[in-house]
Amino acid sequence: MRLLLAEDERSLARAVAALLRKNNYEVDVVHDGEEALAYLGSGNYDGAILDIMMPKGDGVFVLTQLRRRGSRLPVLLLTAKAEVEDKVQGLDSGANDYLTKPFATQELLARIRAMTRDQTAQGTSRLQVGNITLDRATFELSSPVGSFRLANKEFQVLELLMCNPRQLISTERFLEKIWGYDNDAEINVVWVYLSYLRKKLAALQSSVQIKAKRNAGYYLEVDP
Repeated sequence: MRLLLAEDERSLARAVAALLRKNNYEVDVVHDGEEALAYLGSGNYDGAILDIMMPKGDGVFVLTQLRRRGSRLPVLLLTAKAEVEDKVQGLDSGANDYLTKPFATQELLARIRAMTRDQTAQGTSRLQVGNITLDRATFELSSPVGSFRLANKEFQVLELLMCNPRQLISTERFLEKIWGYDNDAEINVVWVYLSYLRKKLAALQSSVQIKAKRNAGYYLEVDP
């Protein structure tokens, strides 16, 4: 799951980002409202954590613009303010939740899980295509002959393919969705992870294969 963290207090941003990555979230970090809107415009996030007090557009402004675009992205607002009026303003602007600084790390993680629950409700169950199953909770890929626990990036690549079976997905889409809007990963990194997955699928005697269409992208082909 990929999150955008917009927090102008850089030491806090680093600490929160490290916590999220330790808990298997992919995180992009920005430090002002202008950057936040630019990144959110990519449409590649599963949730956003916005500090209210930011330069170049505060968190409520970013949230308001996001909702005006028609986005239903889950948003958690962070602020040092604890007044009821501020909470009401944030929630009325379309926030899913509100957390006052300082906060306990476990509470932050719990609130993120809660606000993204609708997005991942289907993910609490298993994805199945052909004779393979991908458990989103444990990252386990299995078939009737065995199973593998996937690394984080492997899991995300296969999840994207299994959510869109037979649909062509470009290399650029993999990079944007999994490595981030402002990534510096090389295009061949996608091929490397697809190669890992192909070997695991073969070992599991999978009825699905990862196919390539020259200069276009990759897709899952399901054997009849």
